Amino acid sequence: MALPPSNSTPTNPKSAERLAAQQDVFLREVDDALRQDQMEGFFTRYGKPLIAAIVLALVAFGGWLYWNHRQNQQRDADAEAYVQAIDSMKSGNLDAAKGKLEAIAKGSGGKGSAASAKLMLAGIAAEQKRLQDAVKLYDEVANDAKAPQPLRDLAAVRGVAANFDGMKPEDVVARLKPYAAPGNPWFGVAGEMVGMAYIKMNKQDQAGPLFAAIAKDEQVESGLRSRARQLAAVLGVDAIDDVVDERGEPLGKTQASAQPAPVAGE
Repeated sequence: MALPPSNSTPTNPKSAERLAAQQDVFLREVDDALRQDQMEGFFTRYGKPLIAAIVLALVAFGGWLYWNHRQNQQRDADAEAYVQAIDSMKSGNLDAAKGKLEAIAKGSGGKGSAASAKLMLAGIAAEQKRLQDAVKLYDEVANDAKAPQPLRDLAAVRGVAANFDGMKPEDVVARLKPYAAPGNPWFGVAGEMVGMAYIKMNKQDQAGPLFAAIAKDEQVESGLRSRARQLAAVLGVDAIDDVVDERGEPLGKTQASAQPAPVAGE
């Protein structure tokens, strides 16, 4: 243990250096003792809560790792079950496919997996003429706020298509009108059903323009556009784009049909 500094000031330079060194050692020992005392006080006061917090953090991290591992395993199992279900459907074994899909629909592999499985189960139910079961499954997906929006939209449109004849035309319009708008991915399919519902409601003045818009929309499937063009014509609405000449001026339908085809080389 170093001695405390003396009050006397030595005149000998070497003695002064020795005294300064002793004082420096003394101050370091005091500083070390103070830090040790502070650390002991800190651990005495906060040691147990700190250790508990560290243990809880490690347990939580371990739990997350296990949960993430289980989720990955479940997704892999779902993917394999999907492949098996599709193979069963292709071979006509709908009951076997149904068993695989029901497990996915009830599992914990994620809302997207469960919703997709329910959509396939609804398709199987419709194929087996179990209309009520199909509509129920479509409605479950359409009303599931946690399911991906594209799957909810698909379920809403297919649900109405499966039960179109059993629904009031007013209900068809109310359910599908948000989708029956140009630019919506479901414009063609939903618009056709809304147009047919308008006809049932004797609202040909709304059905005709809607069919014409579908017929002119190049994003819509060609077969559906052809049906819409015919329905629009029956309702007295022109669904054919204007034909123009080489100057960009519109030609009448009679002129357009009478316009001679260009001769090769002209």
